Amino acid sequence: MLSNYLRQKLSSPLQIGSLKIKSRVFQSPLSGVTDFTFRRLVRRYAPQSMIYTEMINATDVYHLKHVPKLITIDIDEQPISIQLFGCRPYPMVKAAQKSVKKGAKTIDINMGCPVSKITKKGGGSHLLRQPNIAQEIVKEVVKSIGVPVTVKTRIGWSDQEINIIDFAKRMEDSGAAMLTIHGRTRAQGYNGKARWEWIAKVKETLSIPIIANGDIFSVESALKCLEITGADGVMCSRGTLGYPFLVGEIDYFLRTGIRKSAPTPKQRLECAKEHLNGLWEHKGQRGIYQSRKHLAWYCKAFPGASELRDHVSRIETVEQGNRLLDEALEFCKNI
Repeated sequence: MLSNYLRQKLSSPLQIGSLKIKSRVFQSPLSGVTDFTFRRLVRRYAPQSMIYTEMINATDVYHLKHVPKLITIDIDEQPISIQLFGCRPYPMVKAAQKSVKKGAKTIDINMGCPVSKITKKGGGSHLLRQPNIAQEIVKEVVKSIGVPVTVKTRIGWSDQEINIIDFAKRMEDSGAAMLTIHGRTRAQGYNGKARWEWIAKVKETLSIPIIANGDIFSVESALKCLEITGADGVMCSRGTLGYPFLVGEIDYFLRTGIRKSAPTPKQRLECAKEHLNGLWEHKGQRGIYQSRKHLAWYCKAFPGASELRDHVSRIETVEQGNRLLDEALEFCKNI
């Protein structure tokens, strides 16, 4: 599906400012998802990919004496980026400096989150409507740290305010080393189709790496997106929910031209069990409550998945979750 030129480019390392990484497939920052336990699973199947922390409030990092656990990363997680959001340059600078000390290889600035509680405070995709402030944030953060600064954004606020080409130029001019573009407007949220054609227009205009995001749910969709956009890589988001194998599957195909076999139901359930126990180990009872959504996401495309999904979404203890998954594993062992 890919042209020879794209195939050759996408199998080579990617230069992000002063940083060279070996994979062109990224794991998106996902609030309430990309914690240490989830990142560890993604990393197993995509050892060379850039993985992002959950989105972190720069103002919180700036004001707190102790760095939040969200910003704590493991030495074995590299390459990893810490994503920050906010609308004021000074707190963003201080948070970025603390993040670099914790081991971040890049600092990513969120200018695309569509959630109202973020945009009402001037952060996330609201910065698409405040390009001067967005530029100032990037310039100040770039000056203050020694690692590349990247930006993740959308194509515009609404269909009437699609300004991504001008906005992207401003980000590049301000010193951003890479831009990730979700092919939807803020008004779309996650509805409708990602408009990859706008990413293609940005790629034609800018010289820094452009990463395409939105509707990457399989190797096939990643290849189609790359062919349409000419982007320098793809970022996986919702496609990894209950499926931490996806980043690695796409990365492996881009490097080798060979498709990995999809995990069996047994392998997916074993991964779900590891996910559950990892959350319990690192977060205790709070991790059990958080595990409900994750376990439900794993429950698809095998006999009894719907019934299991109903049960795991209401577990109260790690023992209960393990028992349900063990029963499902026994049922699926020959599938």
